[in-house]
Amino acid sequence: MSALSINHEIASVAASDEDAIAARARKRGQRHRLAVWAARVALFVFIFGGWQLFTHLKIVDPFFYGQPTGIVTQLRDWVEHGTAYGSLWLQIWTTMKEALLGFLYGVVAGVIVGVLLGQVPFLAQVVGPYIKVLNAIPRIVLGSIFTVALGLGTTSKVLLAAVLVFFVVFFNAFQGVREVDRNLIANARVLGASRLQVTRHVVLPSALTWIIASLHVAFGFAIVGEFLGSQKGLGLVIATSQNNFNPSGVFAAMLIIAIVALTAEGLIGLLERRLLAWRPPSQTTEASGI
Repeated sequence: MSALSINHEIASVAASDEDAIAARARKRGQRHRLAVWAARVALFVFIFGGWQLFTHLKIVDPFFYGQPTGIVTQLRDWVEHGTAYGSLWLQIWTTMKEALLGFLYGVVAGVIVGVLLGQVPFLAQVVGPYIKVLNAIPRIVLGSIFTVALGLGTTSKVLLAAVLVFFVVFFNAFQGVREVDRNLIANARVLGASRLQVTRHVVLPSALTWIIASLHVAFGFAIVGEFLGSQKGLGLVIATSQNNFNPSGVFAAMLIIAIVALTAEGLIGLLERRLLAWRPPSQTTEASGI
């Protein structure tokens, strides 16, 4: 047998071994995903099945804590007949509009101020104490001030949501800029990059992990900003259900908000994977599934 034939057989065996290893890895991955989803479904059944069972047996008072079946009934009633303030879809749209506008304004302001103060230490020393003071003020107080000054319309809700989002994004952007490798910045400047080019091509990509991480938290704060003094929206639906001692209505509106938040979380995850495609996946992130 010639050396060429031997090398060909060795290559064939190596290729078949690699295919077998890849196939086993795929099967392990599929089994792992099935196990994860099975555990998730089991946990869902355990929580909501237990909730339904305990309220049915009167171990837990359904008057105060509602029931899963009551939540489903309430959602069906809202879909078919609307809420006390109009169509359910109108309330969802109102909440989404105010939350998205507040989220957008807060993110843009947080990134700009965070990156600016992170790159200019003198400015950070001057403005830093004032930002800490504003951050220490309870948000409910700011919401009351905005309501008094701007009324109960959309503007005050959007501004409150933007403030809530701003601080979350700002502190992450600021810390992300400070964590950038100074050697990279020095090398870019040696190569003749301007401050704007350094910011665009070195600082922002390096801090992007911190900024994206803050977005996952920030959207929840944007929705919270809609609840103070609402005239429309899911915040008003929750407040009305609370005043009428209707826990099923409270939980039903919370479920809708959770679905909206999870949808936004999924979109932010897609954005993260697109913007950070260059970054190798973290084992901790893969293992956590979060």
